[in-house]
Amino acid sequence: MPLFRRRRPSLSTPAPGPTAPPPSRRSTEELAAAEAHLSEFARSRVGVEAYIEPRTSVTDTTVVFIAASGEWTRRRVRSPQQAHAMARALGIPAYDADVVGYPQRMRDWTRKRAEEDKRRLDGV
Repeated sequence: MPLFRRRRPSLSTPAPGPTAPPPSRRSTEELAAAEAHLSEFARSRVGVEAYIEPRTSVTDTTVVFIAASGEWTRRRVRSPQQAHAMARALGIPAYDADVVGYPQRMRDWTRKRAEEDKRRLDGV
């Protein structure tokens, strides 16, 4: 019997490298509600743009709709392709957030809302 024998790797061992996150278990109703919310947001505001955020190990794919005023909303979507298709159907531009980033008007609107909330809580 040879002292150094090659062992064949077991087929049950996973391949090296990062593994894909498990598929999401979001219900169809939640996805439909998210799509309805985003559609209503886009129809009721001026200058809306879609910023698609990629799936990570922590979150599913999301899309942020940002109006010309800076007001924004974020919802989960099935896939980046579905988010792009929704934006096309609504007639709004869509961007990959990890490539182009977010517009300054979004940060300004968020800061302004935080200041208003702080003033309201302080009783000013």
